[in-house]
Amino acid sequence: MPDLQTLQVCDLGLRDYLPVWHAMQKFNQQRTDTTPDELWIVEHPPVFTLGLNGDPAHIHAAGNIPVINTDRGGQVTYHGPGQLVFYPLLDLARRKLGVKQLVSQLEQSIIDCLQDYGIGGERRDGAPGVYVAAAKIAALGLRIRHGRSYHGVSFNIDMDLSPFSQINPCGYENLAVTQLAALVPPDTFVPGAQLKQQWLAHFCRHLGYNPHTITLLPNRFHE
Repeated sequence: MPDLQTLQVCDLGLRDYLPVWHAMQKFNQQRTDTTPDELWIVEHPPVFTLGLNGDPAHIHAAGNIPVINTDRGGQVTYHGPGQLVFYPLLDLARRKLGVKQLVSQLEQSIIDCLQDYGIGGERRDGAPGVYVAAAKIAALGLRIRHGRSYHGVSFNIDMDLSPFSQINPCGYENLAVTQLAALVPPDTFVPGAQLKQQWLAHFCRHLGYNPHTITLLPNRFHE
C-alpha cells in the first residue's frame, strides 16, 4: 500500500475538456489498491459542462461555445482560460474519507486561499462551492466510482466572465459570478503558478498529504 501522505501532482496546462475527462475516467478504472493518489491542475478552453442529471434548460444560449454532457454531479458551469481547475483523483475508501468531507475540504482550501488575500469566502447551505458576498467564485462537482473520486473544483482567477451570463450558473437563475482579479488590488495579484502552490498547500494540509512527499509531474498526461 502506498504512503497515504504521498500525492502526485500533474500540471496539465491548457487542455481541452473532453480528453481530460476521458483520461480521468481511464485513470479511475485502471488504478489499483496501490496506485498513488493524484491531483491534476488544468485550464480549459471555453466550454460549458452539464452534470449527469443537469437540466439543459439552464443553458440560455451556448453560442459558439461547446456544451459537453459529463458524468459529474451538479448542473451547468463554464470553464475557460484564466480559471484554475483542480481534479483530485483520490482513493477515498483507502483514506477513510467520506464524500461530504472531501467536498468540505475542497471548499475550505479555496476559502483559505482567499483568506491569504484578505478576502472572506463562505459556503452556502445546499449550494456547493465558495462565495464572496453574493457572488460565486468557485464551483464544485464530483464523481465517485468504486470509492474513488474524479472531477473536482474550479476557481475563477482572471478570466472572461461573460459566458456565465449565457447560463444559470450551477442551476441558479441570476447568480452573480466573480473572480480573484476583481477582488484584489492589481499590485497584489499573483501569477497562476504561485496561486497553484498556495491552494495546493492548503489542500494538502486539510487532506493529510505531506507537502514534502509531493511528486510534481508537470508534463504528464494519461492518454
